[in-house]
Amino acid sequence: MATNPPQLFLLADHIKLSLLERQRAISLNLSPNSQDAQISRSLEQLRSGIESLESQVEDTADESITSQLPRLNSQLTDLTAQFARANTTTPSPTVTKPNDPSLATDFAAAQKKRPTNKSVRFTDNPSAATQDEDPNRASLFPYRDDPDPDAAPDHSSLDNQQIHEFHSQVIRDQDDQLDQLGASIGRQRELSMQIGDELDGQVVLLDDVEEGVDRHTAQFRRARGRLDRFSRKARENWSLSIIVVLIIILVLLIIITK
Repeated sequence: MATNPPQLFLLADHIKLSLLERQRAISLNLSPNSQDAQISRSLEQLRSGIESLESQVEDTADESITSQLPRLNSQLTDLTAQFARANTTTPSPTVTKPNDPSLATDFAAAQKKRPTNKSVRFTDNPSAATQDEDPNRASLFPYRDDPDPDAAPDHSSLDNQQIHEFHSQVIRDQDDQLDQLGASIGRQRELSMQIGDELDGQVVLLDDVEEGVDRHTAQFRRARGRLDRFSRKARENWSLSIIVVLIIILVLLIIITK
């Protein structure tokens, strides 16, 4: 978790990008809930980071941190409110403006609307239309509405029953191939889901470790601040003690010399 203003501003920019992608999915009538858990965790990290900075400046004043806290709190409030408005497709001004100017291109891409109007070109002479196209197109798209009669199997020597059996066998072979393909896709899907679950678990563990490190770091800084204040007071008291001892010695010398 971030522990200084630049890191927190960068975290806020990543939250803004996630919110823009979420609103873009809503505008395209897609499911916007795929990143809700990650956005929620990022908002909690931002809130914890701001609280850590606030406790830090309470112990040791730091103007570079104090001056950034109002802006961070304002962005946290706006981002939380934007995330709570689940069905909105209009981003707030805070979401559309990055803190880091180098992310302006990413923000512009995230706000770009995907074109919804599609045009399909038709022609009455497909052979003439494909003459100017890539010569590899024929190998990529070998199927036609009017297939080449020379490429079809020769059924002239087969009767109707044999033709039926031949096509039935072709269909069974295709079904077997589709079953194998479906089983392979199912295994890949299960593997992907397991990898995703493992990654989510690792992210949660890393977040817990970061929170623990930040918590102990804040406690260490508070203890160090107390030690600095104690050391400063001890130095001041030692100086005062020396002055008192010198005054006593001076009075004794005055008394002795008289």
